[in-house]
Amino acid sequence: MLILKSNKTQYEYDIHSLVKAFYPEEEVRVLTPDSVIKDRMLLEKPAQMELVFEEETVLFRVAQNREYIWHIEEEEYDEYKNAFKRFLYTSLRKETGISLPWGNLTGIRPTKIAMTMLEEGRREEEILSFLERKHLVSRDKAALSLEIAERERRILRPLHGENGYSLYIGIPFCPTTCLYCSFTSFPISAWKARVSDYLCALEQEIEYTAAACRNRILDTVYIGGGTPTSLTADELDRLLSKLKASFDFTSVQEFTVEAGRADSITEEKLRVLYRHGVSRISVNPQTMNQETLRFIGRQHTVEQVEKAFFMAREVGFDNINMDIILGLPGETAEDVRRTIEAIRALEPESLTVHSLAVKRASRLADWITQNGISALCNTEETMRIAEEGARGMGMAPYYLYRQKNMSGNFENVGYAKDGKYGIYNILIMEEVQSIIALGAGTVTKRVYPDGLIKRCDTVKDVALYIERIDEMIERKKQLLSD
Repeated sequence: MLILKSNKTQYEYDIHSLVKAFYPEEEVRVLTPDSVIKDRMLLEKPAQMELVFEEETVLFRVAQNREYIWHIEEEEYDEYKNAFKRFLYTSLRKETGISLPWGNLTGIRPTKIAMTMLEEGRREEEILSFLERKHLVSRDKAALSLEIAERERRILRPLHGENGYSLYIGIPFCPTTCLYCSFTSFPISAWKARVSDYLCALEQEIEYTAAACRNRILDTVYIGGGTPTSLTADELDRLLSKLKASFDFTSVQEFTVEAGRADSITEEKLRVLYRHGVSRISVNPQTMNQETLRFIGRQHTVEQVEKAFFMAREVGFDNINMDIILGLPGETAEDVRRTIEAIRALEPESLTVHSLAVKRASRLADWITQNGISALCNTEETMRIAEEGARGMGMAPYYLYRQKNMSGNFENVGYAKDGKYGIYNILIMEEVQSIIALGAGTVTKRVYPDGLIKRCDTVKDVALYIERIDEMIERKKQLLSD
């Protein structure tokens, strides 16, 4: 455990995020005068790092008695937080000899900065320079942020802004739980008898939402999970029939269903999706290496992925996305290269490249405790292999986001061919439109004209969601009616 003590309560999140990025193998604890400590023994343990904030200086001390001092310039007081993060980042860089691709950025989407500056009429070189100088972002990542922000602006332009909204439907069931997963998901084998009850509750949310939004324009619909195709063909038909009967789909520009895992996809289910006008689906292998698939708990083969993909093509889908994860346990650059080549042979319309994020609630966190973080190999080389592979398939990057504890401190990027971009993916990241989310474990975000965002969530537990559906609807009522 790496303990950092600070005499100031502010910036705990940023301090923790930066230190963790430089020391991913450590459990990092940031203690301040206001920290709530259950384990009082922590206070008695020696701190490996210390931050001392004074009026005109900040001292960063490490256990080896090395000290880094920031003498605050007058103009830095106007941007104190960012200036402090630059100081802490450069101190940690000197201490470790490591440079992070995204510099001192924590808790903010890089494309948001570029998008805001584009809206202000700033020049491209000015934006790149700002990201490099103010946030110490590498030139390559700054250029990627700008490229994506420019593309996002073009993609979002036809949407219905303030009077528009998007709909998310959560299906919290999966065939099995993957090693790395922390999402709300329940094994479908144990919940088959209650799926109908879940759909009944979901239908009540659908009815309320359709009535509450009858005077607004629906732009995109996204059914995710979990694994939506864990449902039977009849159950999918029931859900989609209810959606199409309740909402006006004439304005919908994109209707996505995460078909997801190959072991949940059948021709009958695909025909149900196609018949109801689903325009975009995902067939997500995560890797095309059989040994890794088995290890991470995905009970299907590479051959099943290929079969599911070709089946979707035969049914008529012309916009298929595939997800992969870089940094999976034991995978090398050569493994990533083989995955990209296998996907290239399938010719999907889009490829979403995820950097493995280590979630505390996942089984992967326990595995790392036993095997060490070094067993996860996500590097500039693997990121480059994926990017070059996507661009080589005629795709361009169109959305990007980062999470805490990402392998290699990199990012997730969506690549797509022209006209096949996942609009909902951009909306959920850029927060420029209200997204109403239905189902267990979902979060509704209402975006106001002045940029204010308010949220309401639903309980994660499926049984509680069914039992308390009236309360879940009341939460939405309070959010959508003010």
